[in-house]
Amino acid sequence: MDWWRIVHVLSMVWLGAGLGATYPLILKAWRAKDMQYQMYCLVEAANNETRILLPGAMATGITGFFWAVSQNLNFAKTGWLAALTVLYIFFYFVCLPLLGFGLRRARLAALIAAKKGGPTDELRQVLDDRVPIVFGTLLVLSVPLLAWLAVFKPF
Repeated sequence: MDWWRIVHVLSMVWLGAGLGATYPLILKAWRAKDMQYQMYCLVEAANNETRILLPGAMATGITGFFWAVSQNLNFAKTGWLAALTVLYIFFYFVCLPLLGFGLRRARLAALIAAKKGGPTDELRQVLDDRVPIVFGTLLVLSVPLLAWLAVFKPF
């Protein structure tokens, strides 16, 4: 096993830890009935997204790129690698920022509601909005898809 592969696998573990630290809190926030608990979950999910998930996603992309280059793989002529690259760009340059935007909006609404001492209309709107759940689900489902492409190299 070469050095880039080891570093890439470790960065994928980091990405998985970020998804595992963020996504369950999002689900808990939308399932909970207690407003205080919802606000806590949203703030923690937003913090985990910026502290763990984003760096893990960046490390995965960077190490994957350098690993492919070190193996002399051609991104344009290798079908599975081209598909993997396009899907990575979609998931981590479209879905991840939209998840982050939704979480930051939810964190801000939760902090404003906490300062006012109770739930606000903006917080209720944020909780009715499903942006973090939708894009979080897409990100969680992207990991097995991307792994399947990289392991089985179907085309």
